[in-house]
Amino acid sequence: MAKRQSVERPYERETRDREPIPDPPEDTANTIWTRRDFFTAAGWGAVLVYLGTVLLAFTRFMFPRVLFEPNPVFDAGAPESYLVGIVDERFKNEKRVWIVRTEEGFYAIQAICTHLGCTPNWLKAENKFKCPCHGSGFKRDGTNFEGPAPRPLDRIKIVRTPEGKLVVDKSQLYRMAPGVPPVVQHPQSILKA
Repeated sequence: MAKRQSVERPYERETRDREPIPDPPEDTANTIWTRRDFFTAAGWGAVLVYLGTVLLAFTRFMFPRVLFEPNPVFDAGAPESYLVGIVDERFKNEKRVWIVRTEEGFYAIQAICTHLGCTPNWLKAENKFKCPCHGSGFKRDGTNFEGPAPRPLDRIKIVRTPEGKLVVDKSQLYRMAPGVPPVVQHPQSILKA
């Protein structure tokens, strides 16, 4: 019978020839963290930070950002508090509205320049509204007569309540066209006295 030859496989040779791993020297500090432990902890830490960020974004998504605007309808007071022929500026800064009383009645003008949206000033001595930004000029009824403004100041709906108070509704705007008197194009913008 023939003798069987044993074939040496490469991995057996590497295993046989390998020297045993020496123990670390006695003066080396023993630590609890090996390199593998450190990178494992760092990887799990990154995963937890990612999941926390996703959870925070999801939670923030549940509370949408809402713009809370003030009510466009406001009480303008009693009609007796407005003098005939005077442009009342008490709501200019807070509501951007002027209320004017004439012999015919009341009308409310939006205090926003039709050129670029600045807030004009009422110049009592000159009897006009004047925009400080680019010099647009408007007559007492809001009609533009100087400067770059393309059209008159817009008017706002003003009504009288059953109790007799004036109420201004800024959500109903009367857009004025150039060249046509406000009384002709939007007669409903005037509250009869």
